[in-house]
Amino acid sequence: MNLIYAALIAVSMYSKIPVPQIEWNKERMRYSLCFFPLVGAVIGALMLLWMQFGTKLTGENGFYTAVLVLIPVLVSGGIHLDGYLDTCDALSSYQTMERRLEILKDSNSGAFAIIMGGCYFILNYGVFTAVTFEQMKVLCAGYCLSRACSALSIVRFKKARTSGLAAAFSDAAQVQTITVVSGIIIALCAVYMLWQNPLFGSAALAACLLSFLMYRRISYKNFGGMTGDLAGFFLQICELTMACFVVISANLFN
Repeated sequence: MNLIYAALIAVSMYSKIPVPQIEWNKERMRYSLCFFPLVGAVIGALMLLWMQFGTKLTGENGFYTAVLVLIPVLVSGGIHLDGYLDTCDALSSYQTMERRLEILKDSNSGAFAIIMGGCYFILNYGVFTAVTFEQMKVLCAGYCLSRACSALSIVRFKKARTSGLAAAFSDAAQVQTITVVSGIIIALCAVYMLWQNPLFGSAALAACLLSFLMYRRISYKNFGGMTGDLAGFFLQICELTMACFVVISANLFN
């Protein structure tokens, strides 16, 4: 029963998918990060469905692409996008480490958050105008992959502070179990991507690895460790970078 509770906590925390509301406690949160990639599976499936049938409603135009780009935001409720914007604000401040951590916690959005948010959606929109259905069959697994990597970082990376959402989930987590489950999900995603298309799969996996290494370096160098906002920043960057690498690889090698 605790596994069911853990899944409900993960889905309710990281998405707007309606699930029964339950009380959160340490025992029920213990394995919740194992189920974080479930949200990614829903996002990937919806994006594939929209690519398959969305044009019947909107045609192949800007409306169609806009819906495609917004699916991850609508399903997640923007929780990871919020982390991305907060992190952009903090990194652009060029303040001390302590001040950057304070900016992450600030609920107000600065100018750099707005600028980088606009840049993110412009690039995301541009990339997905070029993504084909064959490429999407690879990228759909990326939404599980990014979340498995994020869960792995929450239990394995050094924390920037002892309080906050990332620390709470990490403290309640069974580190070894979540590490193993995340590793298995990462491996399954990698096999699926390469099986669907070796070129696109390799490009997406390379993008994910580079994003993960960049995320760790930025977290440790600029913040002294990871936080929940930085995990959201990684997830957004990883998913966009995977799409960019897949489209670029198609143009370079096909």
